[in-house]
Amino acid sequence: MNLPEIEKKWQKKWADTELYKFDKNSDKPKHYVLEMFSYPSGAKLHIGHWYNYSLSDSYARFRRMQGYNVFHPMGFDAFGLPAENYAIKTGIHPQDSTLSNIETMERQLKEMGASFDWDYEIKTCMPDYYKWTQWCFLQLYKKGLAYRQNAPVNWCPNCQTVLANEQVVDGRCERCGTEVVRKNLTQWFFKITDYADRLLEGLDRIDWPEKTKTMQKNWIGRSTGSEIKFKIKGGGEFSVFTTRADTLNGVSYVVFAPEHPLVDEITTDEYRQAVEDYKLFASKASEIDRLSVTREKTGTFTGAYAINPLNGEEVPIWISDYVLASYGTGAVMAVPAHDERDFEHAKKYGLPIKRVVKGKDGIDDTLPFCDYSGVICNSGEFDGLTVEEAKKAVTEKLAKTGDASFKVNYRLRDWLISRQRYWGAPIPMIHCPHCGVVPVPEDQLPVLLPYDVDFTPDGTSPLAKHEGFMNVKCPVCGHDAKRDPDTMDTFMCSSWYFLRYPDNKDDKMAWDPKIINKLLPVDKYIGGAEHACMHLLYARFFTKAFYDMGYLDFDEPFTSLVHQGTILGPDGEKMSKSRGNVVSPDTYISEYGSDAFRLYLAFGFSYVEGGPWSDGGIKSVAKYIDRVERLVDRIYKDHKEHFHDKNDIAKLDYSVNYAVKNVTKDIAVFQFNTAVARIMELTNNLYKYTESGKYDRDEAMSAVKTLLLLLSPFTPHFAEELWERIGEDYSIFNQKWPEVDESKLVLDEVEIPFQINGRLKERFKVSKDATKEDIEEYVRTNFSEYLDGKTIIKFIVVPSRIVNVVLK
Repeated sequence: MNLPEIEKKWQKKWADTELYKFDKNSDKPKHYVLEMFSYPSGAKLHIGHWYNYSLSDSYARFRRMQGYNVFHPMGFDAFGLPAENYAIKTGIHPQDSTLSNIETMERQLKEMGASFDWDYEIKTCMPDYYKWTQWCFLQLYKKGLAYRQNAPVNWCPNCQTVLANEQVVDGRCERCGTEVVRKNLTQWFFKITDYADRLLEGLDRIDWPEKTKTMQKNWIGRSTGSEIKFKIKGGGEFSVFTTRADTLNGVSYVVFAPEHPLVDEITTDEYRQAVEDYKLFASKASEIDRLSVTREKTGTFTGAYAINPLNGEEVPIWISDYVLASYGTGAVMAVPAHDERDFEHAKKYGLPIKRVVKGKDGIDDTLPFCDYSGVICNSGEFDGLTVEEAKKAVTEKLAKTGDASFKVNYRLRDWLISRQRYWGAPIPMIHCPHCGVVPVPEDQLPVLLPYDVDFTPDGTSPLAKHEGFMNVKCPVCGHDAKRDPDTMDTFMCSSWYFLRYPDNKDDKMAWDPKIINKLLPVDKYIGGAEHACMHLLYARFFTKAFYDMGYLDFDEPFTSLVHQGTILGPDGEKMSKSRGNVVSPDTYISEYGSDAFRLYLAFGFSYVEGGPWSDGGIKSVAKYIDRVERLVDRIYKDHKEHFHDKNDIAKLDYSVNYAVKNVTKDIAVFQFNTAVARIMELTNNLYKYTESGKYDRDEAMSAVKTLLLLLSPFTPHFAEELWERIGEDYSIFNQKWPEVDESKLVLDEVEIPFQINGRLKERFKVSKDATKEDIEEYVRTNFSEYLDGKTIIKFIVVPSRIVNVVLK
C-alpha cells in the first residue's frame, strides 16, 4: 500500500463529507479535547508538534468512537516576540510572516490527518480575537484586579528596550550579549495574589500530575508566620516577615533588598559609594539568578543600625541581592545560627552567630541548626519552649506593643502584563491630562494595532512613536489624550482562548455563557510541563475571576491535564541544529507515510516521558503495517471452508477480548506504547490462528474488524482504507468502539513454573489439556533467551505442574 497516496485520498474524503464537524446539538456526552495551541514558527512542523498533536488526536478519535460528542479545535498563539525580532532582523512585517506561517502550519496539520474541526479555528493576532482580549482586560480593571505601578524590569542599555526574564541569558541580553541592568518603569499588573488561596484550594479538585500541582503550590508559596516591626537607630522603622519568630533573640543583622526604598535614606556618607556600587552590581542579575541557592552570597553594610524589638540590641543593616524588594517586605532578619543562607553570609563577612535553638534527645545540632524539633535557649523568658511554642509566645508578646502580628505571606507576586513591544494586543487604556487613566469604552474596541510602525529598538514602546495611534480624544472629557503605548503579555491571549473556541465567530460577546457552560471545562488538556507556573496558573486565575463576575459557572478551566515528554535526538541529547541531531518528520513521512510516523511515536515512547529517536524503530513499524495489510487481505479473500478447533477459537476470543480490554484502558490514560503492544500481540495471535489454514473464517473476520477498530486511532488513513477494502460502511470512525466480553477472558488454563537447574525463572499459562510436546514447544519459543547457546542435559515437563530444564 502506498500510504502517502492513500492518506491524500482519505483526507479529501473526510473534508468533503465533513466527517469531523462538531455537532453542537448532539445529545451525546460532551468531551472537550484540547492541545496547547502552537506559536506559528517559520519552520515546518517539528517532531514536538507531531508528538503532541498526532497522539492527542489518537485520544480524541478513541473518545469519539466510544460515543462521546468530541470537541477538538485548533488555533494559533500568534502574537509574540520572535516575529518582532524577525522583523527587526529581516524587515518582514510580523503580521506578514505570522499569517504566512499560519497558512503553512494549517496545511501541515491537515496533512497529518488530525480530526480538528477547522470551523472553530482562532488566531490571536486577528482583531476579531484580540478585541475580546482587550475586553477581558477591561473587565478585570472594572473588578479592581488591574492596576498600574512603578516596577523594576530587565533593561538592555544597547538595545534600549525591556527584556522578559526568558530573554536574559547568564545576565546578558540574548539579542546582543550586552550586560542587562534593572530599572524601574510604570507597568500594568493583574492582582493574581488576590486569588492565591483559591488557586491552592482548587488543585485538590483537578486531575493533574502531582509534580505540576507541587510546582504551582511552591510558586504560590503560602507561608504562615509573623510580621515584626524594627525601629531604625536615629529614626524610622521597617517590618520583616518571618516564619521563625522563635529565633528573634538570635538576630545579628538585618538585610534589605538593594532596591528597598529606605536604602538611600538610611545609608551614611561613609558607606554611600559602596552601596551605590553594590546596587549597580545587583541590578545586573535577574530575580531567578538572585534566588539561586548556588549563587555566591554578596552584600555591603549601609552604616545604619536597627533595634531588635525583643531585646533592644542594635544590629547592622546590610543590603544583599538574595533579598527581593517584591517579596514580603523587602527586608529580612538574619539569624545565622539557624538559617543556611544567613550562616553562609555571616561567615563570609565576619558577622556574629548566636545560637538560640538547641537540639534535644541527642540530635546533632551543629550550626547552622535549622531543625524545627529543637528547644529555645539563650532567650531569657522563652528558654525551654519548643519552636512552635516560642513562635506563638514571641509574636503575642510583641503584639501587645504593636510590634508584631501573625500573618500569612505568599511567594506569588502580581502578574506584570505590560510589554514595551509592538507585536501584541494594545492595552485598551487612555491617559488624559485632566481625567487621569481612563478605559477605552467597550463599544470602541478593538483598539487596532497599526501596521505602519517603526520597530527599531530605542528605549520606548514602538507604538509610542506612532502619532496616529497615540493621539486620541479622552472618552470622558473630550480633550486631547494619549493611548497607552504598551502591549499585553502574550500569556493574556492564552489565558482565555479555550473559552473562545466553542463560540469563535461571536461578534457580540467574548463568549456566550450558554454555549461555554455547556461545553466546558476542558475534559482533557495536553501540553508541555514547562507551562506549569505561567500559562496554566494564569488560565486558572482568569477562570476564577470571570466565575466571580458571573460569566462562567465553573472555576477550573482544565479538569484533566497530561504532559507529553520530549523526543530526543538519536544520541540521547535534546535536538538542536548545533548538535546536528535534529530529526525531520518530513523525511520519514514522505517515505513511510504519516500513519507509520504516528504509530512509531505511539509505540516507541512512553508518552509522558519521551526518549531518543530510532531509525530502526520506524522501519519496524512500517513493516508491521505491511504485515497487517497482508493478514487482512489473506483472511478477507479466503472463502474456503476449513476444519477448525473449538479450543483455537476460544484462544482467539481470549486474545481479542484481552486486547480490547487493555487497549481501551491504556489509551484512556495516554499509555499509547502499551496499547500498541497489545494490538501487535493480537496481530500475532491472529496470524497463529490462521497460518495453518484450519480456522473459522467468520471468527477470523470478526477479529480482523476488531483489530482495525483498535488500530484506527493510531493509523487513521490505513485503517480507513482496509475498512473499505473488506466491504464495511464508511467511515470506520463512525463505528462503535469494541467492548470487552469478560466471559471470553476465562480460559481452562493452568499456571506452570519454569525453572532452570531447579531455580524459578518465569511463570506461564497454557491450556490444562496441553501435552508435554505443546508445553516444551511453548517454553522453547517464549523463553529462548535462557536456552540459546546452552547444552540441555534434561528437559523435564510435568503437564499442569512444572517445567525444569537442566543445563550444563
